[in-house]
Amino acid sequence: MASRRVQDKSYADAVTTPVPEKSSNSDVTPAVPTHVILKLLGFTVAMISSPIGMYFVAVDFGATPTIAGIAAAVTANVVLFAYVYVAWQEDQEEREADTKKKEKKAQ
Repeated sequence: MASRRVQDKSYADAVTTPVPEKSSNSDVTPAVPTHVILKLLGFTVAMISSPIGMYFVAVDFGATPTIAGIAAAVTANVVLFAYVYVAWQEDQEEREADTKKKEKKAQ
């Protein structure tokens, strides 16, 4: 059974007492930049819709369900490779920018 904690104030006093304001020095920037989130959402939509669309397009063009499934799997792998490539390029650009900053500081 839970024990009741002893408090100095009653509930009514706690509700009517104003809450102290927080310091305005806090960092409220997001941990992940917005462009990264949007890129991830775009690739997520592509990863869901592209293979499904490719399957139905292949079936409409007369392919067997097996061939259409293979085409959908290849499409999913292409989207995955594209995401990895874009992430790798972005990381490479960040490293180059950091290197340039270090070179400017060294001068």
